[in-house]
Amino acid sequence: AGQDSGQVYHGKGGPLMAGRYYEDLEVGLFLRHDVRRTVTEWDNVQFSTMTMNPAAIHLDHDYCRTTEFGRPLVNSIFTLGLVVGLSVGDTTLGTTIGNLGWEEVRFPAPVFAGDTIRAETEVVARRPSKSRPTQGIVTFLHRGLNQRDELVCECRRLALMHRRPA
Repeated sequence: AGQDSGQVYHGKGGPLMAGRYYEDLEVGLFLRHDVRRTVTEWDNVQFSTMTMNPAAIHLDHDYCRTTEFGRPLVNSIFTLGLVVGLSVGDTTLGTTIGNLGWEEVRFPAPVFAGDTIRAETEVVARRPSKSRPTQGIVTFLHRGLNQRDELVCECRRLALMHRRPA
C-alpha cells in the first residue's frame, strides 16, 4: 500500500482509504478536525422523527418557550452522531471493522439549531486484538464544541481497527 497526501490506497485500483490504521493511532495522537457543520432545525426534526423520539423538548416550539432553554434542543443522539461523523475522515474511514462500544457519553451544554459544531479526537488507549492478529482495538476520546468553543459532547469510542497490511 502506498501513500499519497495522507490517503492510503489498497491493492491494484482498490479503494481510497482516508482513515488511519491501528499502527498510525498512537496513544496521545490529537486531531482537530477541519470539517465543521451548522445544525439546522430540519436536522433535528428529521432525526427525532426518524428515530421515533416525539419528545416535546425537540419538536414543540410552543412547549419549549416555557422551558429554561426557550427553544427546542437538538436531539443529543444526533449531536453524538455528528461529532463522531466529523471525525471519521481523519480517523477510521475505510480502516475500521466496527465500533465495539461507547463509554462516558456526556452532553455538558445544549445544542440548538444554528450552532456550528466542530470536533476534536484524541487517542487515549490501544491494544492488539488477542483473537484477531490482523486487528487492534483503539479507544478514541471525541469532543464536540460549538462556535463559542463550549464543550457540547464528549465520548469515548472503542473501535476495532485494521492493522497495516504486510
